[in-house]
Amino acid sequence: MATPTRDIILRTLRARGKCSVLSLAEVSAVSPVSVRHHLANLQAENLVEVEDERHGVGRPRQLFSLTETGLDLFSSRYVRLTNRLLDELKESTPPETLEALFSSVAATMADQVGRKLEGLPLPERLARMIELLSEEGFEAEVEQRDQRIIIRELSCPYFRIGRKHPEVCTVDQAFIATALALPVERLTCLLQGADVCTFEVALGPGPGETPA
Repeated sequence: MATPTRDIILRTLRARGKCSVLSLAEVSAVSPVSVRHHLANLQAENLVEVEDERHGVGRPRQLFSLTETGLDLFSSRYVRLTNRLLDELKESTPPETLEALFSSVAATMADQVGRKLEGLPLPERLARMIELLSEEGFEAEVEQRDQRIIIRELSCPYFRIGRKHPEVCTVDQAFIATALALPVERLTCLLQGADVCTFEVALGPGPGETPA
């Protein structure tokens, strides 16, 4: 149940990023004990997380921040705006043009970091690509099986928009393909009821092997 103090804490964490109990108590005009009570409830709801920060001798200071779930509390207005913009685009743009637009966005995203990946061995490219996906809001993991690479996205920042506009699914696939300079096939999708989005990247045959 929302309370004024709870709302102040959430909005302060959103604005400042990380805060101590004392700073939240000062902004909320309540006691640190009351703030800790609210923070404990928010942590139980996976809206707030805590980390220790060392500052000289003595016990480390605890800093609180919003989780991804907590940040999502403030994103609904942007989701509505994005959906409206895409509705308008669909009314005036052919489907193939809209798909090309999303692919172009993904390619631009990947091109911005292409120079950092260029010339790197594949394992390093994969590791860096996973970091870049994480920076975009995709929590991903990678597994190599013989001549295949399996990439799993455990979360998707576009999920709420994708339920109405599945075209956004082209963004991460095109991003991966551009970053690795290899063709990518989508195997499973969150929007289709799967637990994760899964992609497969086929590598070339090894020395002495013949392509199938």
